[in-house]
Amino acid sequence: MFTGLVETVGTVISLEKTSEGTIIAIEAPEVLADAHDGDSIAVNGTCLTILNFTSTTFSVGAAPETLRLTNLGFLKKGDKVNLERAILATTRLGGHMVQGHVDTVAEIVEKKPDGEAITFTFKPRDAFVLKYIVYKGYICLDGISLTITNVDETTFSIMMIYYTQSKVALSEKSIGDLVNVEVDQVGKYVEKIVAAHVEDFKKKF
Repeated sequence: MFTGLVETVGTVISLEKTSEGTIIAIEAPEVLADAHDGDSIAVNGTCLTILNFTSTTFSVGAAPETLRLTNLGFLKKGDKVNLERAILATTRLGGHMVQGHVDTVAEIVEKKPDGEAITFTFKPRDAFVLKYIVYKGYICLDGISLTITNVDETTFSIMMIYYTQSKVALSEKSIGDLVNVEVDQVGKYVEKIVAAHVEDFKKKF
């Protein structure tokens, strides 16, 4: 479990394709002081497992399904990635509850300055996620907890403040680039519970 508050930005130093997916090596000493093999870490909002590590680098494995559903399949050597270690019981939940289970990717279709902030507009590859996106609600993009500023039938927007821009890799992305999207899971639970009650009601009448 994560909060969507990025701890640091790492650099991809190598990618090795295997029969089981891709092993991604990342340089990021800031998140390795208390690391262990098998720890969970969010890479661009995708929950992955640390396979091995040194004092400055670590490796994670991305399965074929993960590569298809996320933007990790498009990574290249030298790319920057957002990183967050799994939360502890004592962690302040300054963002929102993030599972690291990416729902889809979205394309940046607009990026424009708004004072010192930047407004991004995204078009999701899978339109079904839009029903879980609400004005002023939470969303996790590339592992960043953000607030929705606009949503319509095909796109949604967020505003990134100046402070956040300096702490994450998303601020450097351009129109046409892809971001990982995880919607707030509460909406999914509510939908399933309500649907079950509706079905029970139909059976009674």
